[in-house]
Amino acid sequence: MKHIGNLQPAAGSKHKDKRIGRGPGSGHGGSATRGTKGHQSRSGYHRKLAFEGGQMPLIRRIPKFGFNNRNRVEYQVVNLATIQDFIDRGKITSDEIDVDLMFQVGLIGKKNQPVKILGDGNIAKPITIKAHKFSKSAVEKIESVGGKIAQYE
Repeated sequence: MKHIGNLQPAAGSKHKDKRIGRGPGSGHGGSATRGTKGHQSRSGYHRKLAFEGGQMPLIRRIPKFGFNNRNRVEYQVVNLATIQDFIDRGKITSDEIDVDLMFQVGLIGKKNQPVKILGDGNIAKPITIKAHKFSKSAVEKIESVGGKIAQYE
């Protein structure tokens, strides 16, 4: 019968650690399993991230071109036609549409990414839309039916 006082690990699951660099009698003395000579045999060796043994690293062999702007703001775009479609299907019943509502009904996929309203399509009834940016045509179409726009700061 097993008691908490005489529990043991399963047979073969535990073994002695390999004691490296502890003299010739250990079998792992001398070069201490590091091989002879070269960077990797020395203490303090640290392999550089893209080091490929002296071969020209891949990152330096590939041609580089173009420019990536770190300050670019990536907007989620929503067309007026899509908003009208959601209204027609009964997914949006409110007269005020903001980012939280767009996220809840599935118009946008991310809550923390800014939203831009584009003027593709038409809006049938006056609504207030709150977003981060609007295209000129979207503003014209929303205001032409008596709607309002509000921008986030």
